[in-house]
Amino acid sequence: MRTHRGFRAFQLAFILIILPTFCRAQEQPQFTVEQQRELLLNGKIAKSKQLEVGVTRSYKLTLSDGAITHDAHFQSINERQGFKQLDRGGEMNFVDSYLYNIAAYELAKLIGIDDMVPVTVQRKCEGKTGALAWWVTSQMTEGQRREKKISPPDLQSYNKAMHKIVVFTELIYDTDRYNPGNILIGNNWELYMIDFTRAFRQHHDLKNPGNLVRCSRPLLEKLRGLDSEVVTASLGKYLNKKEVEGVMKRRDKIVAHFDKLIAEKGEAAILYE
Repeated sequence: MRTHRGFRAFQLAFILIILPTFCRAQEQPQFTVEQQRELLLNGKIAKSKQLEVGVTRSYKLTLSDGAITHDAHFQSINERQGFKQLDRGGEMNFVDSYLYNIAAYELAKLIGIDDMVPVTVQRKCEGKTGALAWWVTSQMTEGQRREKKISPPDLQSYNKAMHKIVVFTELIYDTDRYNPGNILIGNNWELYMIDFTRAFRQHHDLKNPGNLVRCSRPLLEKLRGLDSEVVTASLGKYLNKKEVEGVMKRRDKIVAHFDKLIAEKGEAAILYE
């Protein structure tokens, strides 16, 4: 009888722990990057809803090609001002542009972290041209995690992903990245960056170099090998010459910063796989 009850307890534990995970996996079919890109570019808009959050008045669209149906995020803002007063202070040469969403994805591909940025394309929707990004399924934002004081199940992996976000934030000089609502936590605790419309400033200096404390070894090597001609070819449709120059100058400073840390503390303390 004890053995039977033990087996029943094991079955119940399996149902409570394993089955929900299995069901979530079944609910979220995986599509290749090519499938995502094709749907974003050519899928028909089945539904459209303007979002109430954020200041860019973006839309959540439901796309379908008959075989695949999925949501997407559409932003068309393209504001440019010589000076704008913001909550954090005034900013010269202010830009808030959908073009930076596309540039961020293309740059993420070049340095091997595109798994952290939704597939994004340029497309005309709702009568406007803008950036259309694959809608990422998430369980919460980084802001909600902090508010609820929820600890990641694998803190080491989580922190490694956050280090990549910090490096990318400095590379593209994203003035809005540390808005905790712009970092999404996936169902398996993977991290995604969204909304880059206030990135790619023309500054050559880093915004917060003190935040750069560790770096993925493959990411650092990708940064070392980043070529201005390749960056221009990939991002030239979305960034002007000064913006591309800013990326490359900041790249130089990020690499130099980590080389200095490695010389002082050793590779094991700074780099991870």
